Amino acid sequence: MLKLIPKIRPRRPTRSYAAVLAPRNESYAKVMQSDLLAFENFLGKDAVQKDDITNHTTDWTGQFKGHGSVVLYPKNTEDVSAILAYCSRNKIAVVPQGGNTGLVGGSIPVHDEVVLSMNKINKQFTFDDTMGILQCDAGFILEDLDNKLSKLGYMMPFDLGAKGSCQIGGNIATCAGGIRLIRYGSLHAHLLGLTVVLPDEQGSVLHLGSAIRKDNTSLHTPHLFLGSEGQLGVITSVTMTAVPRPKSVQSAMLGVESFKKCCEILKMAKSSLSEVLSSFEFLDEAIMECLKVNLDLHPVLNKSTPFSILVETSGSNEDHDMEKMSAFLEECYSKQLIVDGVLAGSSADATKMWKLRESAPLAVTRDGYVYKHDVSLPLESYYELTNVMKERCGDLAKRVVTYGHLGDGNTHLNITSAKKNEELENLMYPFLYEWVVAHGGSISAEHGIGQLKLPYSTLGKESEERLLTKKLKNIFDPNAILNPYKMI
Repeated sequence: MLKLIPKIRPRRPTRSYAAVLAPRNESYAKVMQSDLLAFENFLGKDAVQKDDITNHTTDWTGQFKGHGSVVLYPKNTEDVSAILAYCSRNKIAVVPQGGNTGLVGGSIPVHDEVVLSMNKINKQFTFDDTMGILQCDAGFILEDLDNKLSKLGYMMPFDLGAKGSCQIGGNIATCAGGIRLIRYGSLHAHLLGLTVVLPDEQGSVLHLGSAIRKDNTSLHTPHLFLGSEGQLGVITSVTMTAVPRPKSVQSAMLGVESFKKCCEILKMAKSSLSEVLSSFEFLDEAIMECLKVNLDLHPVLNKSTPFSILVETSGSNEDHDMEKMSAFLEECYSKQLIVDGVLAGSSADATKMWKLRESAPLAVTRDGYVYKHDVSLPLESYYELTNVMKERCGDLAKRVVTYGHLGDGNTHLNITSAKKNEELENLMYPFLYEWVVAHGGSISAEHGIGQLKLPYSTLGKESEERLLTKKLKNIFDPNAILNPYKMI
């Protein structure tokens, strides 16, 4: 019987990237006392915070630190409309902020922008448990929504490491991915409608889409805001589908000798596990060593292998699912695709397996500085990137590790060093992102552009597409007050 691993208290990591701090746009007005009084007038004094706002001006990694002038806490769509109308008329820049759990600085003020916090917009919740349609305020925390749905036999169709603090509005604005995408698809497959407030001088409120699964009567306008990173408007309400909560969840850890065999196992899992396959996660030998050294988390497999695969199935019949998973493991052995494998026999077994995968982001931070990357690639180039960067960084890097969502081509390549190293950074950037694009990949799979990747945001995108996004920005945000210095 595998033992549960004690909960590890996270330590704030230190990171450094080649992000470029944009100079302040002097066309934006500075927040004056008269503006603060105006905010207090239509929001109430308790909704205007001028002091002790560090939690809103610094991201959780400690990398992105802005100044911010004030934090506003609207309670509903009408409050958001009043804020954006006032700020647009007075040319005051605004940063929408949800749970502030991002990794690219998208929700952090760069200079003295007003922070519009969604923390208090979390009251409205309705769910149709026949059609599986959820309608809720944008400020709901993802885990809270999942717990509410659990009582009704459903769950959210995506799962994130930050689920205890990220908000559904921010999840939509960043088009969050996570570990269930191979089973349930991206949020594009689930979004039905949005309530959005535009940053124009009227604070226009748009009710987009509908609360039905099939509506083909217009452009699918809600999807313009999916992944828009707070550039076009502020999402205040979300309508989307949930999925039935599985009654049976099976987990297995596999030891694999080559990356080619990892891909063969994925192909076989899609065929043999088919309708119940819900996760296919990847960890290389370097991250397993990092977990052991930095967090005292040990492998569940008896044999050390270059690669580990974590497979999960979710279904409605435990006997059926266990039989399918067992048959899958036997087939992997018979075809000599794996050299070791363990099927979780209890929730404690599964917890230990998932603890390895979920602790990987924390483990690398214990090395000192960590350069985190979130890119997607065709599988033939997925691990080649790791090998290329190992050779390129050489002894300048303390560790080069890879973990990620192999099932959808998303790799989290992490390069660590004992301390900030400008020579190492110059070796990595822009080479790494140019290499990704040259091999048919994307420089951001699920974390977005934000501040971090703005210098490289044109890579892999046609100039016509970039021009189109700027035109859309001008239409929705005519005074360009929303989330400046980022993405677009």
